[in-house]
Amino acid sequence: MALTNLSPYSLRLSTLSSSSSSSSSSFNQSSSQNYNFTHRHIPLSLRTRPRTGICCVWTRPRSKRGRKSEELESKELVRVLMRSFSDKEPLVRTLNKYVKVVRSEHCFLLFEELGKSDKWLQCLEVFRWMQKQRWYIADTGIYSKLITVMGKKGQTRLAMWLFSEMRNSGCRPDPSVYNALITAHLHTRDKAKALAKALGYFQKMKGMERCKPNIVTYNILLRACAQARNVDQVNALFKELDESILAPDIYTYNGVMDAYGKNGMIKEMESVLSRMKSNQCKPDIITFNLLIDSYGKRQAFDKMEQVFKSLMHSKEKPTLPTFNSMIINYGKARLQGKAEYVFQKMTAMKYTPSFITYECIITMYGYCDNVSRAREIFDELSKSGKDMKVSTLNAMLEAYCMNGLPMEADLLFENSRNMGVTPDSSTYKLLYKAYTKANMKELVQKLLKRMEQNGIVPNKRFFLEALETFSSSLAGSQSRSAKTDLTRPGFKTEFVYSIGMVDWLAPEYFAVG
Repeated sequence: MALTNLSPYSLRLSTLSSSSSSSSSSFNQSSSQNYNFTHRHIPLSLRTRPRTGICCVWTRPRSKRGRKSEELESKELVRVLMRSFSDKEPLVRTLNKYVKVVRSEHCFLLFEELGKSDKWLQCLEVFRWMQKQRWYIADTGIYSKLITVMGKKGQTRLAMWLFSEMRNSGCRPDPSVYNALITAHLHTRDKAKALAKALGYFQKMKGMERCKPNIVTYNILLRACAQARNVDQVNALFKELDESILAPDIYTYNGVMDAYGKNGMIKEMESVLSRMKSNQCKPDIITFNLLIDSYGKRQAFDKMEQVFKSLMHSKEKPTLPTFNSMIINYGKARLQGKAEYVFQKMTAMKYTPSFITYECIITMYGYCDNVSRAREIFDELSKSGKDMKVSTLNAMLEAYCMNGLPMEADLLFENSRNMGVTPDSSTYKLLYKAYTKANMKELVQKLLKRMEQNGIVPNKRFFLEALETFSSSLAGSQSRSAKTDLTRPGFKTEFVYSIGMVDWLAPEYFAVG
């Protein structure tokens, strides 16, 4: 029987020629006799016609359990790859060891993990390795993912280069690529210039048939305009949406309200909330949380509590961020009793506090001048046997510093290694600011030496933020001069001499050369 190649998910008909030889037939002579199947039983009209056989192929789609197991296997392989490479073992060499199993889906996950761990250069190595593989096909999805990773890391030039590389490879851009490129520009420091560039791409997309803006494009731009406090542009984009075939979704409203809320623009936030209700878009837990946080930061606690009541009567359920936000905002207002009540209600509802919740409680007690209670919580966490987070150490150090206790903060800092915690750059930054504000020269010198020993290299932002604290004791013009000097090349020496801090700080730290 000569069968044509079967394609999956189909029923294939194949023909059998009556003139085929007995050796190539499905039934030889003996098997015909065994089954009493001879030519004399076949009508004459059918002997010369080709016979048709039906071959069935299993068409049931893979089960969800099967897909989930494949996803788990892919993630496990990526974890193995991430653990395997190091300075001694380059990533490409590691990929070559697993060349038989690594495919595009694994590389996608690898891009994400490398981006999270600030190893964006390795993403380009993986990309070059992919291009050399036989299974590689240039795809806009790959470029879109890489552009997104580069954008999050502030590598706008590389994002632009990848966009050009994509076009040179023959791929035609689609909305997802332009969305990634717009997001990459919006991550740059010059927000006004970035927003203008993003809106330029937006106008360009409108004139391209394959790249018409989708709802994701509008969501990105609406949030960016709200962050820039550009209310007129937000309203203009909403008007365009109303006139188009696209409809705003919950992500549209949440993004704009969150941006307005973080800027303290409560009226504008409430205006978007009214628009959302008029379009019959139901709030989700993200909506409730951002409203609670926004009202809490403005200390509009009556509205915050009303939103929480609405949440409790809705189909949504509070999450840990709901309670964390209320605790920290009550703490900033020095309402210790209300913050403690929220924590009690949370535990009564069978929620398990996370380390972030405990950090909020420590910070809350710091705001409420109850450092002893904050230290009790910290010590309980230290003795619990769980791994101590750097952020938890920072919360306790900040509680000491905001209450004018730099010596206690320094003692805890010195003992941090005994607790199994390694301070990071954020720890040094908050201590540097606190020590300079308290005019503790010896502690500053000690801290700078520790930074040098541990390989913590401060950048310009580190000193700019410290200068904001220190400049309160300087004349305005002198402070402005220092900030100007700090932004120029060779800023270390110029910065120190311009504000007269060379004798106050550790001179050897700022030595030239």
